[in-house]
Amino acid sequence: MTDLFPSAYTVFQLNQYIRDYLAESPVLRNITVRGEISNLHPFKDMLFFSLKDENATIRAVLYNASSKLPFKPENGMNVLCTGYVVVYVRDGQYQINVTGIRPDGVGSLAVAFLRLKEKLSAEGLFALDQKKPIPAYPFRIGLITAPNRAAVKDLLSVIRRRFPAADILLAPATVQGPNAPAELIRSLRLLDENDLCDVIIIARGGGSMEELWCFNDENLARAVFACRTPTISGVGHETDETIIDYVVDWRAPTPSAAAERAVPVQSEILQTLQTLQKRIRGAAERTVSFLSHRLNALTSRPVLANPQAFLSERNQHLANLEERLTASLSVSLDRKKQLLHIQQEKMSALNPLSVLDRGFALAVDEKGGILRKTDALPAGTRFRVRLSDGSVSALSEGPSD
Repeated sequence: MTDLFPSAYTVFQLNQYIRDYLAESPVLRNITVRGEISNLHPFKDMLFFSLKDENATIRAVLYNASSKLPFKPENGMNVLCTGYVVVYVRDGQYQINVTGIRPDGVGSLAVAFLRLKEKLSAEGLFALDQKKPIPAYPFRIGLITAPNRAAVKDLLSVIRRRFPAADILLAPATVQGPNAPAELIRSLRLLDENDLCDVIIIARGGGSMEELWCFNDENLARAVFACRTPTISGVGHETDETIIDYVVDWRAPTPSAAAERAVPVQSEILQTLQTLQKRIRGAAERTVSFLSHRLNALTSRPVLANPQAFLSERNQHLANLEERLTASLSVSLDRKKQLLHIQQEKMSALNPLSVLDRGFALAVDEKGGILRKTDALPAGTRFRVRLSDGSVSALSEGPSD
C-alpha cells in the first residue's frame, strides 16, 4: 500500500509556512482595513484592540501609539487601519500590526476633530495672548508644503510679485497621508530651530476632510505652538478648518491669502517712502526758512549791527548806577553814625557810674552789694570805695554822730 503522505508537517512547521507565505504577499504587507474598534486595551505606548464588522473580527496592535494617533480612539469608533498582516507561529493566530490609523467617515472625523480641539483649547494652545506678531517686513520667508503642488506656485508667485526683496526657503513635506505629520514637524523644526527665517507659512491647497486630516495631528499642533518663529497657516479653501489654524499666530483662508498676509507690497512701501520723503523735505524747508528770517531779524538789531556802541552805552549806564549807589551808601552811612552817637549819649546819661566822674564815690560790701546807710558799716567792717578811676579798700570805724 502506497503512503499518500510520505512526510508530515508539524504544527510549528505549518504555522511557519503560513507566516512566510503571507509575508510574501504584497497586498498583506501594506493593507488598509475598515472596521469598528472593540476590546480596546492600551498598555504603555501600545494599543491592543479588535477590528470588526458585521461578519468577522481581527486582532490589531499599534506600537508607538503616542506618535501615530491624531485623535483619541474609542470602542465603537469606525476607523481605517493601515498596516501589515503577521502570523504568530506559537498560537497560529494572525493579526494586523497597525502603522497608521484615522477615523473613517466625515462623522467620525468631525467627532475626533472636536475632541482634539476641546483638549488643546483647554490647555491654552489657542490663547490669543500666546500669538506672536507677524513681522511687518520679513526678508526671509519659510514655506512648508509639497513642492510639486499648485499651492507652492501660487505662494511663490504672490510673494515675488508683492515683495521681491524677500528670500524664500522651501522646506518640502508631504501634505497628505499617514506620513505627513512627521514630515511637517521635521520641516517646521528645521526652519525654526536654526533661525532660518522671519516667518513660516504652512500651506496646502483644498481637499476633503480626509485629505486635510494630517493638519489635525496633535503632535503637529504642539510643534507649531512651541515654534519660536511666527507662523501663518494657509490650508485648503475658506470653508476648510484644521487644528493648526487655531494654533498658528495668523490663520489665512487660502495659501495665496497666507502669502499676502506674510509680505507687504513693495510698490506701496516705495510710495509711502516717497510721501514721507516729500513731507520731510517740506518740513526741513519750512524750518530753514523760519530760522533764516529769525537770523535776518537778529542781525538787523543795533546790538549786532554796532556792538561797540551798545557796550559803551551799557558801560555808561553801569557807571551812573555805581555813582548813584556810592552816594546813596554815603548818605545812609552818615545818617547811621549820627543815630549811633545820639544813642551813645543817651546810654551814658543813663549809666549809674557816670556820676563818679563828677566827684561822687560808691561804697560796696565784700560781696559787691551797694551800701546805702551807715548802720550797715559797724566798726571793723571792711568795704570798698568805688571811684571814677577804680576802687580802694576801707575799714569802718563805726557810724559817727
